[in-house]
Amino acid sequence: MGATSLEKIKALQRNPANIRNLCILAHVDHGKTTLADCLVASNGIISSRLAGKLRYLDSREDEQVRGITMKSSAISLHYSTGDQEYLLNLIDSPGHVDFSSEVSTAVRLCDGAIVVVDAVEGVCPQTQVVLRQAWLENIRPVLVINKLDRLIMELKLTSLEAYTHLQKILEQVNAVTGTLFTSKVLEERAEKVKEEVDMDQDLSGDQVYDWSAGLDEADDSHLYFSPDQGNVVFASAIDGWGFSIQHFAHIYSQRMGIRRELLLKTLWGDFYLNTKIKRIMKGAQAKGKKPLFVQLVLDNIWSLYDAVVSRRDNQKVEKVVTSLGIKVMTRDLRHSDPKVLLYAICSQWLPVSKAVLSMVCEKLPSPLEMTAERVEKLMSVGTRRFDSLPERTQELKTAFLQCSSGTNAPVIIFVSKMFAVDTKALPQNRQRPLNQEEIAQRREVARQKHAEKMAAESLERATHSERSPGEAKMTSLTLKPEEEEEEQKEVFIAFARIYSGTVQKRQRVFVLGPKYDPAQGLSLLPEGWSASDCVPGVPHLSCCTMENLYLLMGRELEELAEIPAGNVLGIGGLEEFVLKTATLSASPACPPFTPLNFEAAPIVRVAVEPKHPSEMPKLVRGMRLLNQADPCAEVLIQETGEHVLVTAGEVHLQRCLDDLRERFANIEISVSKPIIPFRETVVRPPKVDMVNEELGKQQKFAVIHQVKDEPSQGHSSDCQHVDPDGLVTLSTPNRHATVCVRAIPLPQEVTVLLERSSELIRNLELINLSLREGRTMDINLRTLEAIAELKDHLQSLLQGRKWRNAVERIWAFGPRRYGPNILLNSIKDYNRPSVWQCLEWRLSNDPARAPASPLRDFDNSIVSGFQLATLSGPMCEEPLMGVCFSVERWDVQSSQHPDTLKDDSVSHEALREVSSYGNSADVTSERKTDASSVDCYGPVSGQLIAAMKEACRQAFQAQPRRLMAAMYTCEIMATAEVLGRVYGVLGKREGRVLHEEMKEGTDMFIITAVLPVAESFGFADEIRKRTSGLASPQLVFSHWEVISSDPYWVPTTEEEYLHFGEKADSVNQALKYMNAVRRRKGLYVEEKIVEHAEKQRTLGKNK
Repeated sequence: MGATSLEKIKALQRNPANIRNLCILAHVDHGKTTLADCLVASNGIISSRLAGKLRYLDSREDEQVRGITMKSSAISLHYSTGDQEYLLNLIDSPGHVDFSSEVSTAVRLCDGAIVVVDAVEGVCPQTQVVLRQAWLENIRPVLVINKLDRLIMELKLTSLEAYTHLQKILEQVNAVTGTLFTSKVLEERAEKVKEEVDMDQDLSGDQVYDWSAGLDEADDSHLYFSPDQGNVVFASAIDGWGFSIQHFAHIYSQRMGIRRELLLKTLWGDFYLNTKIKRIMKGAQAKGKKPLFVQLVLDNIWSLYDAVVSRRDNQKVEKVVTSLGIKVMTRDLRHSDPKVLLYAICSQWLPVSKAVLSMVCEKLPSPLEMTAERVEKLMSVGTRRFDSLPERTQELKTAFLQCSSGTNAPVIIFVSKMFAVDTKALPQNRQRPLNQEEIAQRREVARQKHAEKMAAESLERATHSERSPGEAKMTSLTLKPEEEEEEQKEVFIAFARIYSGTVQKRQRVFVLGPKYDPAQGLSLLPEGWSASDCVPGVPHLSCCTMENLYLLMGRELEELAEIPAGNVLGIGGLEEFVLKTATLSASPACPPFTPLNFEAAPIVRVAVEPKHPSEMPKLVRGMRLLNQADPCAEVLIQETGEHVLVTAGEVHLQRCLDDLRERFANIEISVSKPIIPFRETVVRPPKVDMVNEELGKQQKFAVIHQVKDEPSQGHSSDCQHVDPDGLVTLSTPNRHATVCVRAIPLPQEVTVLLERSSELIRNLELINLSLREGRTMDINLRTLEAIAELKDHLQSLLQGRKWRNAVERIWAFGPRRYGPNILLNSIKDYNRPSVWQCLEWRLSNDPARAPASPLRDFDNSIVSGFQLATLSGPMCEEPLMGVCFSVERWDVQSSQHPDTLKDDSVSHEALREVSSYGNSADVTSERKTDASSVDCYGPVSGQLIAAMKEACRQAFQAQPRRLMAAMYTCEIMATAEVLGRVYGVLGKREGRVLHEEMKEGTDMFIITAVLPVAESFGFADEIRKRTSGLASPQLVFSHWEVISSDPYWVPTTEEEYLHFGEKADSVNQALKYMNAVRRRKGLYVEEKIVEHAEKQRTLGKNK
C-alpha cells in the first residue's frame, strides 16, 4: 500500500473532523487524472516520476487507450501538515459528457470538490455542468487552474499577458457561480413574498415588488473563487508544480520583511511594489507598473522555463538550484529531455500535491460540517416535505449533523452506484507471499503431480494403438465445456458513504426502496423491530447482510472489519438487493434519499442479439449485469422481443458493448444500427407551397380529399366520417357509442413547457389519483406552488378564441399520463373533475369540501384510447408530441343492461396504469358475466378504447403531419485554419451553426451548432479526421425540432410540376427518416423497387 499503512488509515477514519471527502471535476482533457496522479504519488503509492504518465486511477484498458476517464474511482490518501493529520477520500470523475452520470454518483458522496480548469481553454461546457452539479448537491468547490505551462510554451504569452488571461478565467468561473447564486436568491425571495401576500390579505393587487432586494441582502462573498481567499491554486500537474498565494506570501514575508497578512491581500490584484520607498501601492494598471503577482510570482516561473526549456542555460540552472536550496540528481541535469530536469526542480520547489492538499484541508468542510439545508434536501423525496415526515424520521436529522460513530447512533448509508470487480481482485482471493514451509510443501505436490503425469503418459502410449484417433479427439472435446463453466466471475461492490453510525462486517440493515414511506413502515412494523429480525410484508422494504467491507484504494481493495461514520467505502454482498442506488439504514424511520441528478439523458438505442441463438440466456444475464454496473445505461425488452440497450452517447455505447462482449456476457453479439427516436406531430396548414407560391383553395380541398379517400384499417367506412375541417366522427362496432375528435397543433412554447414539466405532471397525476380514491396525502407546499405556476404559465401561453378556458378543460396528458400531448374536454354537457383539483383542495383546506363532479361511465376508456393513440402515431408508430385532441361529442346509448355498463366501467379501472395498454381485452375477459348480456363485439369499454384510439389517429391524419427529430447541441473548439472543414462536416450532416465566437487571448474558436441525432453517428471521428485532431466536438441532447418538409408531399400545382418534375424524386429528408423507421419496425413501406423495367436483351445474339 505504499508509505501509509492500513493501520494508520484505520486510525484516521475514527476522527471525522479531519476527514475530507472530495471529488475532482472538470471538462474532458483538463488534467483531472494527471492531478490525481500527483496527489497519489505524494503518498508513495506510485513513483513521482510516473505521475501523469501512469494515470493510476484509470484502471480500465479502454480508459488507457482512449486517454479519457470513463468510471469514477476512489482512493484514500494521508496528508499531514504541522501537528494535524488528515484522511482524504479522493474520487476521480470523468469529464466526457457521455459519462456525466458517473459525476453525479461521485458528487453525492462528497462534501467538497476540486474544479480543474485548463488555463488555455478556460470555462468549457462541461465545466459549467459540473459547477451546477456541485451547486445542486450543496457541496463546496475549490479551483485549480491547470496547464499554466501551455501559456508559456504554446501561446508564448508574457507573464503580464498571462496574468490578464488568468484574471479573465477567474471572472468566467465566478460568472457561472454568480448565475447559480442569483437564481437561488430570487427563488427564495419570490417564495418569501408569496408567503407575505398569503399572510396579509389586505395588500392591494397593484403592489409592486423589488425582486432584486434579496440580492443586496444576501452574502455571496464566500462563494466566489479568489486567490486571496486561498481557494485557488495555479498549477501545471504534468510538470509537477503548483502554488497558492499563501505559499509565496510566506516566502516573501521572510525575505522582504513585509507582513504576511499584507502580502495575502496585495499579491493578487491591482497592486505594485514601489522600490524607491519600499512600499506596496495601489493602481498598477493606471501607472503602467507590473502587478505584484507578475513581479514576485510569474516572472520567476517564466525565467525558470526560459533557462531550462527554451535556452537550456546550464549556468543559470545551477544558480537557480543553489538559490532555491534543492538537490537535483546528475542524471536529471544531463538528461536529453529538458522536461525531466524541469520536473525535478519544480516538484521540489513548488510541489503541486502540497499546494492542493493544504488548500483542501483548509477550505473544504469535514463530514461534521454538513449543513442542515443539505440534510433536509436529501431526506425530502418527491412531493413530501421535511416537516410532514414522522417525528422519529425528523430526529434522524441530528444523527446526520453529528456524524456520530457511537453504538447508539443509527446506521445510515447511501449507495450511489454498483461497480463490477473481478473476483481475483478481491483481497480474500489475492495471492499473498509464501513462507518457506509452504514453498517446500508446494514443491512436493508439484513433484507428485509430475510423476503421476509421466505414468499416465506411458499408459497412454501403451493403449494408443488400440484406440482410434477420433475417440481421442472426442474425449478432449468433451472436457472443454467443463473448463469453460469455471470462468472468472464478476462480483458487484457497492460504492457508498456512511452518514451516521459504525458499520461492521456481516451486519444486517434495511434496504429502503425509492418509494418507501417511513410513516407506513413504522405503522406496519412492531415497536423495537430491527433488521436482524425477519421483515414482514412492508412495501419497498427488505433486509440484507453486508458480507464484506472494503477500503477503496484505486485499483486495489483492502478488507476492513468495521468503518465509522463520515467515510467512503465499498460494500460486498448487495448485488441481490440493490440495482443501481439505494439507502441502507438500521432504522426503519429513515426515508430514502432523493434520487441523483443526471445531466445527460440516455438517447442512443441499439438492439442486441447473440451471434448464436443458443447463447441467448448468457446475453440476458450479461445485459442484466451491465444494467446494474452502469448508472446511466438502460436495458429494455421491446414488444417485438428485441433486447435494446439505451446509452448517453457514442463513446458510452462503445464502452457498454465492449463490457457486454468481454466481461458480462462473454459471447459474440450482433448489434443493430442505432435506433433513432422520432416524434410525430401536426402543424398549422401551410400558406405557401414548396416553391413559395400562395396556396389556393384548390389544393386545400385536394389534400382533404386525399385524406378522406385513404382506407381506414379495421373499420368500415359507414362507422366513421371526416369533415372538411378535420373533425372525425367514429362509432363503436356495436353502434352504442360515438365520439367526435379534432386534432389541433399545440404552440411550441406549450410543448416545451409540458416536456420540461413531465416530473411535475406525474406528481400531479399521483395526487389526483389519491384524491379520487379518498386517501390522505401530505403534499409538499412547493409542489403545489409549482403546479399552480404550471397552470398559470399554460393559461398565459394558450391565448386566443380557440383556446378559451382550455386549461380548465384539460382531461388528461399523454402518453403515459405525463407526456407533451393534451386531451381536451369540449363536450357541452359534461363537467368532469379538473386535473387541477388538488389546487381546489388546497384552497378549501379540507378534502371533504373539495368539489367532486361525478365521472361518466367509461370516462377512463376515453383516456386510455387517447393514451394508446399518443403512444404510437400513424406515421411510423412513434410517440406523438405537441398535439391537442379535442373531444367535441361523446354519446353512449344505454341499450345494454345497466349492470353490464356498470361492470364495464368498474372493470376498466384496471386500465388506469399505462402498463396495461398491451391488451385491454385480457383484463376485461377475466370478468364473469352472463352470456346474454355480453355483446358479440366484446365489452363496451374495450370497444370504446379502440374507437377513441382510431378516432385520434384519423383526426391526426386529417391535419398536415410532420416528423420531429431529436437534436444535439454541438460545441466545437477549433483553430482558425480548420474552421472551413468544420463547417463542411456540419453542412454535410444537416447541422446548423447558431453562433461562433473567438476565445480572447487564444486562436481558438467556439462554434455552437445543432445537429440531428440521426446524423451524429461517426460525427466526432469524421471531424477529428478532417481537422487532423485540431477540433473536438461535445454533443449533448438538447431538444426536439420539427422537420420542415412534409413526408407525404406530392406536386399538385403547375409551378411545383415545373420545378420538381412529375415524379418529384428529389431527396425528401422526412420521408427518408420515416421509411427507415417503418422498415425497421416491419411496417409497410411504399416504395418502387423497380421502375421502367424493360426486358434485358443481348444485342450480340439479335443482330
